[in-house]
Amino acid sequence: MNQLIMGINRVIFTGRWLQAPLYLGLLVILAAYVFRFLLELITLISHFQSTSNVEVMLGVLDLIDVVMIANLIIMVIMGGYETFVSHLNLQSHPDHPEWLDELNAGTMKVKLALSLIGISSIHLLRTFIDPATQSNYSVLWQVVIHLTLVVSAIAIAFTNGMMTKAGSRP
Repeated sequence: MNQLIMGINRVIFTGRWLQAPLYLGLLVILAAYVFRFLLELITLISHFQSTSNVEVMLGVLDLIDVVMIANLIIMVIMGGYETFVSHLNLQSHPDHPEWLDELNAGTMKVKLALSLIGISSIHLLRTFIDPATQSNYSVLWQVVIHLTLVVSAIAIAFTNGMMTKAGSRP
């Protein structure tokens, strides 16, 4: 019976590798975002002279949005892989990201929540720069969603802090 339980444990533990194709798929999406960024950058530069300041700002915000989403994707890939699949063993690499050193499921949730708030902030700023493109109802819902993300991030950070303190008690 012990052999059977040990075998089941090994299969379940090995099952974490089923997530690896998901992270590889996110890398494909990341490559698509790089392509999209380059296309938007070329479009912005090629129309720079004939574009108003507002349109330039909106174009720049679109580029920043793509970068922030790419950052979110890379955080999910590296953090998720490191936390749930296998260690990346990058400590000796000169480009080792500092945030990977303190990573666990709780801190990853906080970082992801903060990234979502950043992305939402870019969308809100875009709406506030050119409000005529949105209805009042749409703007209201964007603000409500943004505030919901902020409150959620605070709750996640608070909960993570409580769990960290509880885990460090003797």
